[in-house]
Amino acid sequence: MRATVDKPLNQIEARTIRKALEGKLVRKGSTYLVSIGGNKVRITFHDEGRIGEDLELEPPKRYRLGEGYECPEFLKKNIPPPQPSFIDDGTNIEERVRRALYHFKQVGLVGPTGVGKTHLVYKIAAEDRLPIFEINCALQTSVYELIGKYVGLGRENWVDGTIVMWCRYGGILYVDEANMMKPDILAKFHPVMDQRGHLVLTEKENEIVERHPYGYIVLSFNPYSVEYAGTKPLNVAFRRRVNAWIHFDYLSVGPKINEKEVEALIKRSGLKDPSLAYKFVKVAAELRRLYEIGEIPLAPSLGNLISWARLVQDGVSIKDAAVDTIINSISDDPAIQATLNRIIESILETPEGA
Repeated sequence: MRATVDKPLNQIEARTIRKALEGKLVRKGSTYLVSIGGNKVRITFHDEGRIGEDLELEPPKRYRLGEGYECPEFLKKNIPPPQPSFIDDGTNIEERVRRALYHFKQVGLVGPTGVGKTHLVYKIAAEDRLPIFEINCALQTSVYELIGKYVGLGRENWVDGTIVMWCRYGGILYVDEANMMKPDILAKFHPVMDQRGHLVLTEKENEIVERHPYGYIVLSFNPYSVEYAGTKPLNVAFRRRVNAWIHFDYLSVGPKINEKEVEALIKRSGLKDPSLAYKFVKVAAELRRLYEIGEIPLAPSLGNLISWARLVQDGVSIKDAAVDTIINSISDDPAIQATLNRIIESILETPEGA
C-alpha cells in the first residue's frame, strides 16, 4: 500500500506512523493526521485496504506539475490509475524528470526497452492527475491521426488528432520511440516546442492552436543502434528543442545486483523464497550484460522477472517458466535460446553465496 506524506520523515518517524496506523481500513484518496513529537503529518493514501507493515510512505514531491490544472470531464478517462513505486537507481531520476518538466515543459528519456521509462511517465501522470496522450512512433501513424482531419461531406466537421487535443486541453504528450518519428510528423513538433509555443493547422485553414500552459511533452528514445531497427539520430534542430535529457539503465547488470530490484520482485510477484528471487535477478543481470556487449538481442526487464516468478508461484517448474517468460521473450533463434538456457541453468544451480 502506498501513501504520500506532506513533509520528509526519517526512518524512526516512518516506523512510528506505520505502527500508529497498522490495521486501519482506508479508502483510496483518504487522509489521516498523525502527531509525531508535537508536529502533525498529513498522510494521503493512494490505495485502499487494510494498512500493514508494507505501507510505503513517499516523501512530498518538490515539482508538482498539476497544481491548478482542471482536467476536462471527457479527458479524465486518460488519467492513469495509481501506479507501483518507481525504483530509483540512486540518481534521483524521478525528481530530475519532474524538475525538467516543471521548468522546461519537455524532457527526453533515453534508455533501452524495459528500464521503466513508460512506467515513470504513467506514475507522474497518475500522481499529478494529468491526462496522457500517447503516440508510438514505431507504428504507422499518419499526420491525419495526430493532427486531425475533416470527416463526412464537405469541410464542416473537423476532428482533432492526438497532438492537437493535447495542445488544446493540456496534460502529458508521451511520444514513445521518438527517434523513429517520420519527417512529416517531426516537422509538426518544431513550432510547438520552441518559443512560438503553438501548432499551425495547415490542414484547417492555418488555424493557430496555442500550447496549453499545462501541456508537457515527454519524448522517449531507444539508444541509437543497430538492434533497434528504424531508429536514427535526431536532427540538430529537434535536439536543441529538448532542454534536458535523462538517461535510464537497468538496476542490476553483470556482477552489480541492486537489492531494491530483489525486494520489488518479491513484493510484486508474491515469490516466497528470497534466495530464489535473488537468483532470478542474478540471471537478469547476466543477460543484461550480454545484451550490452551485443551477444543477445534483448535484455529481460523487471516485468519479465515478475512474470517468471508468478508462474513459479502458480506451480510451474522454474525452468519451464523461464522458457515462457524469459527465453522466448528474448529470441526465437534456437541457437540463442540454447545459450540462454545454459546460462539460466548455470546460475540457478550455483550454490547460494558462491
